[in-house]
Amino acid sequence: MSDPRPTLLAVPDPVPLPAAARQLAFDELDTPLYDTTFVVVDLETTGTSPHGDSITEIGAVKVRGGEVLGEFATLVNPGFAIPPAIVQITGITTAMVYEAPRIEAVLPGFLEFAAGAVLVAHNARFDTAFLKAAAARQDITWPNPQVLCTVKLARRVLTRDEAPSARLGVLAQILGASTTPTHRALDDARATVDVLHALIGRVGNQGVHSLTELLDYLPGVTGTQRAKRTFAGDLPTSPGVYLFRGPSDEVLYIGTAVNLRRRVRNYFTGSETRGRMKEMVALAIRVDHVVCAHGLEAGVRELRLLAAHAPPYNRRSKFPRRGWWLTISDEAFPRLVAVRTPTRTAVGPFGSRADAVDVAATIAEFAGLRTCATRLTRAARHTCLPAVVGGCPAARPAADLDATGYAPAVEAVRDLFTGRSDALLRAMLDRIETHSAAEHFEAAARLRDRTATVVTMLHRTQRLAALARIPELIIALPDGAGGWEFSVIRYGRLAAAGTATRGTPPMAVVDQIVAAAETVIPDLGDAASCEPPPDDTIPPLRGAPPEEVGVIARWLAKPGARIVRTSEGYREPLHGAARWKGWAQLARTAATTRSAEEQYLAER
Repeated sequence: MSDPRPTLLAVPDPVPLPAAARQLAFDELDTPLYDTTFVVVDLETTGTSPHGDSITEIGAVKVRGGEVLGEFATLVNPGFAIPPAIVQITGITTAMVYEAPRIEAVLPGFLEFAAGAVLVAHNARFDTAFLKAAAARQDITWPNPQVLCTVKLARRVLTRDEAPSARLGVLAQILGASTTPTHRALDDARATVDVLHALIGRVGNQGVHSLTELLDYLPGVTGTQRAKRTFAGDLPTSPGVYLFRGPSDEVLYIGTAVNLRRRVRNYFTGSETRGRMKEMVALAIRVDHVVCAHGLEAGVRELRLLAAHAPPYNRRSKFPRRGWWLTISDEAFPRLVAVRTPTRTAVGPFGSRADAVDVAATIAEFAGLRTCATRLTRAARHTCLPAVVGGCPAARPAADLDATGYAPAVEAVRDLFTGRSDALLRAMLDRIETHSAAEHFEAAARLRDRTATVVTMLHRTQRLAALARIPELIIALPDGAGGWEFSVIRYGRLAAAGTATRGTPPMAVVDQIVAAAETVIPDLGDAASCEPPPDDTIPPLRGAPPEEVGVIARWLAKPGARIVRTSEGYREPLHGAARWKGWAQLARTAATTRSAEEQYLAER
């Protein structure tokens, strides 16, 4: 029996190895291929499913500039018997791996061995899927290295006449590899090294000399597209918004970036030049940019530019008003209706009309709000009769309800929306308890999921409205380098942004950006006066674009964010949905767990 213990075969290293595990920055991808560190890996497994099967052997070779820097080889105990069909292919038996370490002990060592290098594999999608699945089971964050697949490279470099198949054994023979693949991990990794070097030699004759150029070359990027990388040459490395412009100076596409130069250069590599993006890049004649102080300013400016230009290659331009809102209709016997433009009393935005209608049905059921579409005048009477299943929630046995008797249902919904009362939410929770006590668990679970959605949407709207009502709010967020990113928010809109680097007095920067901040006048709509609302209510959004307020709310919720100063306290309704937020999160977790269990049982 071969020794199952992991082995690290040390080879003198002429160049210092990378010190830490991290994904290569884009500028580092310009490193010449002869100076790029590759870790070529091969796995043997018990089958083809990364979630149902396990790794039985890992073999890896670290190379740079044609020199072998080190090797990593170990058998892995999968924890169950290896299928006979796999034994026949690999020669690895259950007895061979009996005393081998489990993947929990092997994976951290392999990730350390591969840290900072480009990961190479023959059919890389297969090998990386198993490694990612193993990392996920151990709660190890996948380092997301740059990955190169020699199958894809071979299909790009070699013609069908040269290589009718891209199998490793075929390529090793055609390209003169010194190691013959044997379906054992280290042998196959060594053979893949020889194949990689032979393929790199081929592309070198075509002017491909760096990793960036190799990644450009893989998907067949044209010379014209590759030449457009110069568009990014003069862009700064700061955060901002970029605009691709077409032949008539029209805006084709708008996006945001943490590093403008790096992000725009990505559009001229294989990873970004597919489908519509490839078409957009082919049309572009230049790239304009707007430098921003930080990510929040970039996100807000992107929204405003999208609204101004409606660029054809942005998905948002096809659906400029993507959100749906629930509002109370303006009629004698009001109903909940789904609309595109929010009114002063509305909940949203919802991703689809169907989602809005589902929430409307739940609220109407507990409020007694009608769902029938009959047009009723103020002098009319609601005559829907109760139904055994479904039916109009406003139905009464006497089938005789006038506008005055119907009004409390409408007021209950208004109170729910504005946070004056959570009586309807309590009624939903009481019904869930009733179902559970009666052991009607399926009904309880369905109502729990519906109620959690209602709570989530109410809290989202009330949180946005709480931001939109504040005349001035100053937010600070750590920049990760000892400095601060500041944002001045006025009535839910970004009015100014700035940064204070480490060592700079932050409050002096705050005073400067506040002095130069944009003046924002709230749109009071049909409000009768400018008097503030009662303390226990939150008014609806006052003309502030809901998407912009949403971006700001998510920024405020980031870890480390804090309020520097505010003209009045940030507050949500006393009886709003915020107090039920924790319950809704638990409900969603329970629903997700239940769904996963049902799927597991169905698959068995």
